[in-house]
Order: sequence, then C-alpha cells, then structure tokens
Amino acid sequence: MKTAVIPQVRVEPELRAQLDAALTDNETLSDFVESAVRRAVEHRRVQTEFHARGQAAFEHYQRTGISHTAKHVFDSLQVKLDARRKRILG
Repeated sequence: MKTAVIPQVRVEPELRAQLDAALTDNETLSDFVESAVRRAVEHRRVQTEFHARGQAAFEHYQRTGISHTAKHVFDSLQVKLDARRKRILG
C-alpha cells in the first residue's frame, strides 16, 4: 500500500521551539506528528462510538420508558470492577 503525506502546518516559532524541546532522543518531528495524529484519530473514533452508544441508549429509553438509577449503574460497575480485580490479583 502506498503511503500518503499529511499537509504541512504553519505554526508560530514559539510552538515549533516547544515541539523541538519535547522530542525524545532519536525521535523526529515526523515521528512525533504521526504519533499525535494517530492518537487524535483514535480519540475521535472512541468519542464517536461513545456518543453512538449514548444515543442508542436514549432512543431505547424513549421507546421503552425503561431506565436505571445512577445507584444501580454504579453498583453494577462496582461488581464488574471487583470481579476484574479478583481475576487480576488472584
């Protein structure tokens, strides 16, 4: 598969200096930008999925009228968290 180029972005000299200072040993500006773009794309994907689940839950509530109290939700999450901790910690 061919690679594509991300367009250049003009920034203030101060931001460019901060960018250069933030680079780790053997990291190029291109590496940094690619990593940042990948994280931003993943964040947007997760955000979109979160909103879709919320919208679906709201539509389900509108159709059925069934809802759960915050206490019920938190208690359910606590049970899952406790079970996960038990599996991990033995």
